[in-house]
Amino acid sequence: MKLDPGRSALVIQDLQNDVMIDGGAFADSGAPEHAKTQNVVANVADLAAACRAAGVPVIHVWYIVEKGAPGLRLNAPLFQGVKDADALVRGSWGAAPAEGLEAQDGDHVVEKMRMNAFYETRLDILLRGLGVDNLIITGAWTNMSIEHTARHGADAGYEVFVASDGTSTTGPEWQDAALNYAMTNVATVATCAEIKEALG
Repeated sequence: MKLDPGRSALVIQDLQNDVMIDGGAFADSGAPEHAKTQNVVANVADLAAACRAAGVPVIHVWYIVEKGAPGLRLNAPLFQGVKDADALVRGSWGAAPAEGLEAQDGDHVVEKMRMNAFYETRLDILLRGLGVDNLIITGAWTNMSIEHTARHGADAGYEVFVASDGTSTTGPEWQDAALNYAMTNVATVATCAEIKEALG
């Protein structure tokens, strides 16, 4: 595996307090424990630092709603859950990135209101403007937002790489289903260390 830093970008998606940190709106899902088991915050922070050093753009994708979630169409349980839990509200602790994964100078931030990081956001136009062909995806939850984004990325013409230990969900069963079944023929699954090595 070899990745050209000049044609690659790192996406850090939904690694926000409400999503996967103790005390967050969805802490009862098991997500905080799985994130710890995966060491996802430290692994992604390390990969992001390596990407910045190599000149690879780092793009943070945050799920953000306004207080009361106005305009959030409640057509699926996930979206209803965001509203019911009063989660991911702009300016709140819950919507903030996990400690250690804050956007740094030179990073990009994309906001979304659906699972897929591409859907009705500026992500695609940003990636194309940056000359990106290789999309490295990290974040939560692997079987929802990560899977949706990876599939869209492949359909949009990007070569997609999903970090196996830079992603987490609610437990190992869903992680396995997403990485070892759903991602088959859509993305290359590799560890953060393997991705760092591939960037040279």
